[in-house]
Amino acid sequence: KDQARVVAGLSDALEDGGFGVCLLHGVTGSGKTEVYLQLAGAAAATGRQTLILVPEIGLTPVVASRFRARFGDRVAVQHSGLSDGARHDQWHRIRRGEVDVVVGTRSAVFAPVQRLGLIVVDEEHDGSYKQEESPRYHGRDVAVMRAKRAGALAVLGSATPSLESYRHALSGRYRLQALPQRVEARPLPTVRVVDMRDEFADRGPDVVLSSALERALAERLERREQALVLLNRRGFATTVFCRQCGRSLECPNCSVSLTFHRHENRARCHYCGYSRARPGTCPDCGGGFLEQSGFGTERVEAEIRALSPDARVGRLDRDTVRRKGGAARLLGRFGSGALDVLVGTQMVAKGHDFPRVTLVGVISADVGLGLADFRTAERTFQLLTQVAGRAGRGETPGEAVIQTVHPDHYGIRYACNQAYEPFFEEERRYRTAMRYPPESALVSVIIRAKTAAQAMGDAGTLASRLRQRPSHYQVLGPAPAPLSRLRGQHRVQTLVKGPHRREMREAIQAVFADLPEIGRRAVVDVDPLSIL
Repeated sequence: KDQARVVAGLSDALEDGGFGVCLLHGVTGSGKTEVYLQLAGAAAATGRQTLILVPEIGLTPVVASRFRARFGDRVAVQHSGLSDGARHDQWHRIRRGEVDVVVGTRSAVFAPVQRLGLIVVDEEHDGSYKQEESPRYHGRDVAVMRAKRAGALAVLGSATPSLESYRHALSGRYRLQALPQRVEARPLPTVRVVDMRDEFADRGPDVVLSSALERALAERLERREQALVLLNRRGFATTVFCRQCGRSLECPNCSVSLTFHRHENRARCHYCGYSRARPGTCPDCGGGFLEQSGFGTERVEAEIRALSPDARVGRLDRDTVRRKGGAARLLGRFGSGALDVLVGTQMVAKGHDFPRVTLVGVISADVGLGLADFRTAERTFQLLTQVAGRAGRGETPGEAVIQTVHPDHYGIRYACNQAYEPFFEEERRYRTAMRYPPESALVSVIIRAKTAAQAMGDAGTLASRLRQRPSHYQVLGPAPAPLSRLRGQHRVQTLVKGPHRREMREAIQAVFADLPEIGRRAVVDVDPLSIL
């Protein structure tokens, strides 16, 4: 009934024509994809086309197959994972108007659709829609603007909407539609929170899988059900350090420790790609006792294999899906039942529908809370809610086991109950008090230079010039960026907050017009999703 109500209301909007934005807030498993299919059919009935955006390349085959089952060969795919020839052919099919539906990632928002009637942004909250390289843009925001120019309907769907989109919906700027229940009234998964402080006290500080998660995995394997295990950190160990002098292996280009990958026996930087073989002795003091601390998905996979040697375990992260189509093949194997357990990073949390999954385990649920970024609670809440929602989507009820050392953090507490509205209110109070988005606009300006002194000096000049202008904005900094050195360059950050984006943009442009040399070494990010 909820789906029918939403489709009826939005189909009327499609028939009437004209621009509009709807936020479709549906709990995980509520059938948002079927709503998209019905709306695409309604758009095709009026002679107009549909653009479907998904956050990950790995999701496009599944979504495209759903639409091909409904629309036949009048479906095109656009994303960077296609070969040049395939992209060329698909692009010209779209341009000639031979398709009714285009499915793709963020760059597909620029596809040459001529008769655009509907744009769907699935999982609209996802950070993958933001392009962090120049030209910087947010696929969701471009989709809304493109719908406005085309006189089309934009539908933003998510179980955990971004604070910006939900605030627009509450203010009436967007139309709000809700799917508050799962399809066929299936229950949401039960959630068990494990306080890892107790586990560390009982079993030592090196424990990876809690006793509760070990038992739950064993039960699922015995019943021949499937499980997903999430840890949003890849590699085997996060640090290799010397027991004698205490120093760790550092990247020579970035201000981060190298992550150890046991399969390759190499320590690797996840920012610039630098890697080196694991040394036999400490490069600093020559000591022969190198230890490892922390863990990633490779270590979790090894622990599960040791716990259940007969289990068929797969791992989904950037290390295992480097080859073209690797993610789709691995997800296909899991979907067909060829794997019992799938371990992965946030790639396993996004939009997948595996009816045989009855258990989701989350390792280190608080892994992102320590970052120097005001969006950490929002991202943690979204990730936990999304991954827990992968369980129990079939006829068998699901369970989620969440391991954390911060069980009382509101982001984790509300995610366990899938309580979006209480989380939104608490997070909005924090953002309002600190004047962070969406209560205020934000621009991040990072100055890069060969030396820290030069970067700080140039950033100081920028901040001084901005403060001299009559304005309504506030200038914070300059200060070393949280990642103070990246790819061999030192980075200093200045934040500009205020009620008017245009005023801040024009002020920064005017300063760089007077200081072009500094401007050439600046990274300006309006509405940044990350301030690292």
